[in-house]
Formats: sequence, structure tokens, C-alpha cells
Amino acid sequence: MAAFDLTSAKTVADVLAELTKLFAAQKLDSPAVDARLLVGEALKADAAALIRDPGRVVSNGERSVLAGFAQRRLAYEPVSRILGRRGFYGRMFEVTRDTLDPRPETETLIEAALQIVAERNWQKRPIRILDVGTGTGCILITLLAELPLATGVARDISRAALSVAARNAVRLGVADRMELDEGSALDGLTGPFDLVVSNPPYIPTSDMTALDPDVRCYDPLLSLDGGDDGLAIYRAMAQRWAAVVPDGAIVVEVGAGQSAAVAKLFSDAFESPGQVPQTWTDLGGIVRCVAVQTHLTNRA
Repeated sequence: MAAFDLTSAKTVADVLAELTKLFAAQKLDSPAVDARLLVGEALKADAAALIRDPGRVVSNGERSVLAGFAQRRLAYEPVSRILGRRGFYGRMFEVTRDTLDPRPETETLIEAALQIVAERNWQKRPIRILDVGTGTGCILITLLAELPLATGVARDISRAALSVAARNAVRLGVADRMELDEGSALDGLTGPFDLVVSNPPYIPTSDMTALDPDVRCYDPLLSLDGGDDGLAIYRAMAQRWAAVVPDGAIVVEVGAGQSAAVAKLFSDAFESPGQVPQTWTDLGGIVRCVAVQTHLTNRA
């Protein structure tokens, strides 16, 4: 780990420069951004305030708080976990050690779901949404906020994660339209739901040890490990679709290179040879979402 000492850093400009240098030496992805966020949190100041007054003197107490933040970041703890929050689709969500850290690529799933809602003219009717593996609740809460007539069920195997989702729902004003449900995949659910969304665990077990330390050491393993080939939860969902979403759509996030296998799993389960799953690509050019329309009455 890089050497660490903030005692000579007296001003905002000093601590920003010192932390940026330390984080760069540790080969963190965005050293300047990380430094700005952590300094802002320690000083209770936004980015504009830091820019406006770079000569502001940093107190001993503030440097002490910042030193603790910096040590955690140098140990690869994500900034979002240090701050306890992460921005997602324009809203701020509480993040804890019990939840997956929401990531920008998952916003692709929101875009996919909203596109399907628009294609089906669901914006002005009270659709019912199920979020499997809800974690922070960021997917379902975002959709409920974007679709004010919708209601939803947040499902997770972790009771602690459901508590985080509940707090996020209250703070973001959708708690009256969201239920919590403890369980795995679609087990025990009967629906009907119009839309099922999920960012499930999809990392193959053998790949877990190769994950970056900010993921491997801080995201809950239950939210990452997708079994031998990473497809375990997709199989489980495909087996029970008819009881849960007989006439609607399932939209799931997938890992790099998994879209064809997931699309085939769902197409085979629906026994609908004419069904062509839709896919969406994230900003990095990776196929990130697969969606299948479900029509039980047209089943072959």
C-alpha cells in the first residue's frame, strides 16, 4: 500500500493534491474524483465549494476524518461504501455491506424496462412489477418513481438487504407502492406480474477469485456468485415464468458474453420458436440486458 501522511496538507488544495497522488500510486481507477468526493464528505462541502475556496484551511478534526476515509480507499473499499450512498439514474440510494453496489451499467436495465413499458402503452395503467434480488431496491424504486401508477414487489433472499430497500423506498417516496418479500428467484410466487426485472448473481463460481478487490472484498457474495456457469438463477426463473408473468415481460441483466445463453434458456422455457429475445447494450458496448415477452395463451 502507498505511504500515507496528511499532516503536511493544510488547505483544501493540499489535501486534494495529496490524496490524488496517493490514490494514483495505488492505481485506483479515478484518483482525482475519489479524492474530491472524500474531501467533500469530510468537510461537508460540495464540489462547487471546494473549487471556490481551495485555500480554505482544513482543521485537525477534518484531517483525521479524511485520513480514515483515505485508508479505507487505499484498501480498495469503494467510495460509495465509504460514503454509504450511490447515485443511480438520477437518485441517491443508501448502500450497505448487505447490498450490491449499484453500477452504471445496470441503468441499461432501466432503459430496457421503460422501452418495453412504452411499447406496450403501460405508462397510464397500474402495472405490477417484480424485482428479483432487489438489494438496495434501486431498480424497482427507480421504475416506481418513473411510473407513478405502478406498484411492485421487492424480493431478496437477504432480510438485511430488504431493510435497506425499505429505507430507500421511504426516502424516495414510493414506499406506499412497494411490498417486500423474502425469498429466492421466483420460488413460491404466483403473480400475475406485468413486468419482472432482475440483476441477479451471474459471476461463474470459478471466476470469483479473479474479481477486482473492490468487488470481491466488499460486495456480498450472494449477490455475485451465479453457480458453476453463472446461469443458475436464470434457469430457476425460466422454470416458473408461467405462474408469475403469464402475459408480460421479463428483463434481466447479464454478464459479458452471457446474452445468447440466457436468451436461449428463456426461449426454450417459453416453448415459443418465433420468440426473438430483445437485447440492450451498455455504454461500454457490452450486451447487458435480455428481455423476453411472455404470452401464455400463445404457447406452442
